[in-house]
Amino acid sequence: MSSRERVLGRVRAALTDVPGVERPEDVPVNRDYLRVHGNRTPAETADLLAENLADYRAKVHRTDAAGLPSLIAELLSTHGSRTALVPPGLPEEWMAEAASAGVELLPDTPESTPAELDAVDSVVTGCAVAIAETGTVVLDAAPDQGRRRITLVPDHHVCVVRVPGQVVDSVPQGLERLDPDRPLTWISGPSATSDIELDRVEGVHGPRTLEVILVEG
Repeated sequence: MSSRERVLGRVRAALTDVPGVERPEDVPVNRDYLRVHGNRTPAETADLLAENLADYRAKVHRTDAAGLPSLIAELLSTHGSRTALVPPGLPEEWMAEAASAGVELLPDTPESTPAELDAVDSVVTGCAVAIAETGTVVLDAAPDQGRRRITLVPDHHVCVVRVPGQVVDSVPQGLERLDPDRPLTWISGPSATSDIELDRVEGVHGPRTLEVILVEG
């Protein structure tokens, strides 16, 4: 008997008392887990998000709407970016100062090849929701976020999160705001992996540098 046959045999044995007509949707799932761990004000939730993002080695910045364009321009300049990929729905005013400083704004187009995306210095996007308890930013390919690939290939990602409107405490709360039929990208810090000796390497399957801007108000 092969390993496959042994495993399938155990599965069949475990299912012997299950009626043949029963389907997964017929069985109620206990969902009495805690929806939120703790009692926080919106300001405390934003602080927790910033803390957990930083724990994942994301660079966290805080500003208001008036200061956002200059902060984006500063981050691109500090990174040495000459080009920035911009989704079609990103507010034009966000990139106004960067464009004035000489950064070339590139559109998100379906014709872009992986090599062309890899040559882009930075990408700037909005987000769908940010989850404080896990330090996670979720993108859903909305117009201000663009195609999933534009945040996976370029080496530097600047992601703007509106506070408090786009920030929730927990994963259950975040799921309630997301459409499961959309392409969801869950980001907790820059792309990273470790080998068998636990040597951490960043930028293997996504941006090496993630900068998150929390925009108050």
